[in-house]
Amino acid sequence: MKNKVWCVFAVLLIFLIACKGKTVKSESQEVRKEIHLSDSTDHEIFNSIRKIAGSMSIDSLSLNDRVIEVAKMFMQTAYVGGTLDRNEKEQLVVNFRELDCTTYLENVIALSNALAKDSVQTDDFLNELENLRYRNGKLTDYSSRLHYFSDWIYENEKKGIVKNITTEIGGEKYNQTINFMSTHVNSYPALQADTSLVEEIRKTENEINKRDMFFILETNIQQLEDQIQNGDLIAITTKIKGLDISHVGIAIHVNNRLHLMHASSKAKKVVISDIPLAEMLMHSKYQSGIMVARLQ
Repeated sequence: MKNKVWCVFAVLLIFLIACKGKTVKSESQEVRKEIHLSDSTDHEIFNSIRKIAGSMSIDSLSLNDRVIEVAKMFMQTAYVGGTLDRNEKEQLVVNFRELDCTTYLENVIALSNALAKDSVQTDDFLNELENLRYRNGKLTDYSSRLHYFSDWIYENEKKGIVKNITTEIGGEKYNQTINFMSTHVNSYPALQADTSLVEEIRKTENEINKRDMFFILETNIQQLEDQIQNGDLIAITTKIKGLDISHVGIAIHVNNRLHLMHASSKAKKVVISDIPLAEMLMHSKYQSGIMVARLQ
């Protein structure tokens, strides 16, 4: 399997390099609902992933193993923030060439779920992605996107997609008031452009603040990491006032230690952390611990 994985890396790397010189063209004829494919290359990358997954019989793997294999296909992909916010109107953006931590995780999960089918079609992936990214699985406007990741976990647990296992493996109460978006409107172009959305965001924040949230303190992660499985979703809690989660990624064990596979703003690409997750958090003054969700 290891050799197969490296073959996948090589194929995708060659493919992406070959596509760099292609001219970007309009995808208006491909719009379904509010779906926007940022570049024609994304169509080709999707088809390439589908073919490689078929050759690996990825549909026969368990969900967590499938997540790991799909996640590795994006190794070295460029980190780029703000790819969901380039349009005046909220759209279901698909961008496989530029990923931030959340879009990386969402693309991997949506692909992993879609690839469980014998003959996966583009709409299968798009439906999975919309269901993950938006409240009640439906895009309506900017406020329907699950901006806060603790809310993302909560809503996707209601859909039966994930289970929050933080308390099961030793989590403790996470006392953080969530209001960053409504108190930093100038940081969000969509909220500046349409101030009516601020009230909707504030309503969401109020709902989040009614919930009991739990996290695993950074100093306790190492002693609990054997309870976290490859393919589990890791949400890193923050000390930044008003925020719940500052970063997300996918759990992967390396040499019997828990590491993070993630789109790294520091490395500017998708990587597996050089050091174990526990040590990684201890080196940051802004990160406080983790929440853990397991795909169902």
